[in-house]
Amino acid sequence: MTALASLSLISRNPADPDDVLVQIASPGAFATADAVERARAAQPGWLAGGAAARSTALGAVAAAIDVAADELAALAVREVGKPLAEARAEVARTAAIWRYYAQAPYEPVGAVHEPAAGAGLLLSRRRPHGVAGLITPWNFPYAIPSWKAAPALAAGNAVVLKPAPDATACAQRLDEIIQRALPTGVFTVVPGGATEGNALVHAADVVSFTGSTAVGQAVARSATARGIPVQAEMGGLNAAIVLPDADIEQAAAHIAASIAGYAGQKCTATSRVIAVGAALDPLRDALSEALKSLVVGDPADPATVCGPLISAYARDQVAEAWHGLAALVGGTVPDGPGWYAAPTLVEKVPPGHRLLREEVFGPVAALLSADDLAHAVRTTNSVPYGLVTSVHTTDWDAAIGGLDRIDTGMIRINAPSTGVDFHLPFGGAKASSHGPREQGRAALEFYSSSRTYTLSPAKAT
Repeated sequence: MTALASLSLISRNPADPDDVLVQIASPGAFATADAVERARAAQPGWLAGGAAARSTALGAVAAAIDVAADELAALAVREVGKPLAEARAEVARTAAIWRYYAQAPYEPVGAVHEPAAGAGLLLSRRRPHGVAGLITPWNFPYAIPSWKAAPALAAGNAVVLKPAPDATACAQRLDEIIQRALPTGVFTVVPGGATEGNALVHAADVVSFTGSTAVGQAVARSATARGIPVQAEMGGLNAAIVLPDADIEQAAAHIAASIAGYAGQKCTATSRVIAVGAALDPLRDALSEALKSLVVGDPADPATVCGPLISAYARDQVAEAWHGLAALVGGTVPDGPGWYAAPTLVEKVPPGHRLLREEVFGPVAALLSADDLAHAVRTTNSVPYGLVTSVHTTDWDAAIGGLDRIDTGMIRINAPSTGVDFHLPFGGAKASSHGPREQGRAALEFYSSSRTYTLSPAKAT
């Protein structure tokens, strides 16, 4: 084994593990560094091409994704086990992301100011960092790379993307689409694992990461030590608060989808359900029935909501998390091929249990109770994470009164905890996020730095 070609990279179909999509040698650290240098050489030309060229290229990517939509969705179903309905929605959102950022090159990048005294001008202007190193997970194999790459490219950076090994085929197909629209070297995919990820963090000029908390914290430390901008989106242990006045049936439907949709493999999935006061009994019944009604099975079936876990290890971790707890629904691992786990709701979870402290990343949630909204907010805030909270109520005064006391980056009223508006800032608090927000205009600011120019007359007048 050398630094040029390290361990074999294998990507399997989680619904049929005998189906291998990719098996290649990981390129290694030297190849990753070479990709960054090629990107660095291509970046000045990309920036000098101007706003119109960047806008046209990003728009061409959006159009190509639309054309390949069915193929891309089918590939996501096969490689990462994403249910077909969700895969189609992700592909549509991916095209929309590229289309949204295709307009960004025309946006103002600075301002003109009056000098404090005398003649001249003061200007502020944002400029790209150079090469953006992107490290992305497998669960949104098109959308997450796109909502990082598109704003980075719009701002004038070149991009090197290191996708999760389990989403290698999806990343390679996305790479083919993007390469056709961009100049050579401006966008590069480097497959691989930790070796390639570490090399990218040590070579890029700005780093954006989405993945596990432990790895994200390590990425943040390494990038910070180099003095380069870094953002890391990590875990979530998200709560749904249900007040007694809520539409219980609607709340249950939203929460069930957030627990079990895509087998709970989203950082925004609901993993704690907090029933306030008299909401407990009706919510227990309604949520149990809602979870039972969800279709579990082949992700290629349009009716499927909960498909397989990404790996045997992931499935075993989920089963271990609920082991020994009182399951109202689920708590089983189906027989047969594929890495499946039944959508599960548990109650009477002892304080300090793993489900109340760690992100399990599977279709399991704990049902908890609270005396009042203040108690529910304290419970919500009691974990190390702070990504998103959903609050279900018809009492707007109560909802608004509780918003500022919730320590999460996103709060959704009468809506599932899952779901992202790509034109708004995305991110959390505490262990969920490090650094500036991503998506929307916030992303354009992250992928650029501010310069201040003083323009004085050559001769005093």
